[in-house]
Order: sequence, then structure tokens, then C-alpha cells
Amino acid sequence: MIVPGCTFLFPGDLDTPTGGYRYDRALVHGLREAGWRVDTISLPGTYPWPTDEAVQAAADAVAALPDGECVVADGLAFGALPCLAADHAARLRWVALVHHPLALETGLQPDLQTVLRDSESRALSHARRVVVTSPTTARTLSAPGRQGWGVPPSRIQVIEPGVTPAPVATGSLAQGGVPQLLCVGSVSVRKGQAELIEALAGLTDLPWRLVCAGSMTRDPEATQAVLAAIERHALASRVRLTGVVDDTDLDALYAGADLFVLPSWYEGYGMVYTEALARGLPVVCTSGGASPETVPEAARLMVPPGDVRALREALQRWLTGSRLRAKLAKGALQVRDRLPRWEQSVEQMARLLLDVGPRP
Repeated sequence: MIVPGCTFLFPGDLDTPTGGYRYDRALVHGLREAGWRVDTISLPGTYPWPTDEAVQAAADAVAALPDGECVVADGLAFGALPCLAADHAARLRWVALVHHPLALETGLQPDLQTVLRDSESRALSHARRVVVTSPTTARTLSAPGRQGWGVPPSRIQVIEPGVTPAPVATGSLAQGGVPQLLCVGSVSVRKGQAELIEALAGLTDLPWRLVCAGSMTRDPEATQAVLAAIERHALASRVRLTGVVDDTDLDALYAGADLFVLPSWYEGYGMVYTEALARGLPVVCTSGGASPETVPEAARLMVPPGDVRALREALQRWLTGSRLRAKLAKGALQVRDRLPRWEQSVEQMARLLLDVGPRP
């Protein structure tokens, strides 16, 4: 019997605690459990801005792959390696996995956006299939001209992330405690922690506590800005930044939360939103990117990206409105039962990889 197989190509450590890497890990593990041969290649270097040495290391690793191999390449690296994609387009079966278009990272200067858009567009033109995590990203990549990436829709497949079933969060409000707010995501400009601190600084007359869990080293400037804002507004006793936490500690943070809030400027999907919904937590988010598709209306309060006043008003409404809290909590519990599972995501990926075709 022929065992189906593929190789996953990604930058850095597959155990990196971000949504994109969690997605990659879930597919790798799921395909292996389904009987696939799945090899992995970790590329050294800092992507999407690899050094010449990192590009050469990637070239050497890819050159060693057998002809006809199906290679699932994480977009963080693939979009930065258009020449490598072109060199092996006839020899390998490229499947690009785009979590978040590189040029849409918040805070990039226009000239850098142009460089990344051109690089990623050229790389994606050599992929036989392009996997994205949301219809929003699919529309973005298929749009023509300067507003999109020009990928033919027929080559794009949406495979949404799944969730792992989890117990309903108990929180603090039910026991008459202080409302516990939880934000999960690497501290960065795009994730909006700075706007969240500014919004909460205007609500110090109300009881609340905030925990922000996520890397504090991926964007040192953003982290310093958030820490400075906490100090400037004298919020050190009410806001805690944990840095990276393991799965057990993260589960405990979710269990103790009453509200999940992440005012991200843009999300290609937003896995942490569904992880919160899996625990019955209502969500405060923005309308940036795929968030409106990821978080159903019944379980959310939504504000425009970067609008501190609107974010403050939404948080105030939730903190002071018992009926609103009950309504959103009920909505989150209803959504919880309809969330996709990882088994579905893995099954979709397996079908796509088989459809790419056998080795020549």
C-alpha cells in the first residue's frame, strides 16, 4: 500500500506559541495520525526578512527534497522566497499556506508593504494550491491589481482552523468577584494592546482586572510602549503582562476569565477568538480583517480598529450592563457548540493534498 506523504516547510520552531504555528502543528499531527508520512523542515533566519545566509540555507534544504514531493510551505517563509519557489516550481508540488498576507502587517512603511506584496505575489504564482484560513484572506489574495495579490480563485482553498473542546470558563463575576478581562496574543502594534490600555485608562472608576498573555519579545518597541502606558496611567495593580505561558497556564487564564478582548487591527482569522468561544467567553474585537467572520454577532461587541473611544464605550457597556453580559454569555455558549473541529480541518487538507496529484 502506498502511504501518502508531504513535507511541511516553516520558519523557526514549530512549537512557537502563535496561532499560525498552532495551525501548522495541528495539521502535521493530524495528518500523521491519519497515516500520512509527514516530514518537517525548519528554516533558520528571521522571516519575512531573511538574510542571504538564511536564503541559502532554505535553498539547500529544498534542493535536497525528492522530485515530485508535495511541499506545504508556511507563507511567512514562502512569501519571502519567490526565487526559490520559481526554481523548484516544475520539480516540486508547492502548496502555500497563508495565514496572514505579509504586506498587511500593521505599522509597515508603504515602501516595505510594496516589497512584501511583490515578493509574496511572485511566490504564490508558483504554488499549485494556496490554503488560507478565512474567506476574507481568500478575497484579498484573489483581488486583482494593487488591491490584491492576483491569485486565481480556483487555486485558493479555505480551510478554517479547528478548536479543541474545552470546559466552560467559570470566571469571577458569578462569585461576585472583580470582572476578569483576558487578552491573548503576542504584544505587537497589530494586536492592539496599546489601544486596549488607553481604553481601560478611562474606566478606572469601574472594577476590572486585565491579563495580557503572549510574547513580549517579538516586537520590543510595542512592548515598551504598552509598559510605558501602564506606568503612565498607574495601572500596574490592575494590568498584568505574563509573557509566553504554557498550555496549562493558558487554560487556567481562560477558565478564570469573564470576557475575552483583543482589539487587533487585522486578523487573517483570529484563532484566539474561537479558543475563547470554545470556553463560552464573549468577545470584544474589532472589524479588522476576518474578525467579523470568525466571531458571530451573538457573542461579540465589535468596534473599528484603532478607535480607542469606541473600544472604551464597548468595555463600559459590558462592565456596567448585566443584561448585555447575560445576552453575550448566552450567545457565546450557543456558538460554542457550532465551532469547527480540527478533525474537519485535517480531513480537508488531506483531500486537497491528494488532489494536487501524485509524483510525476
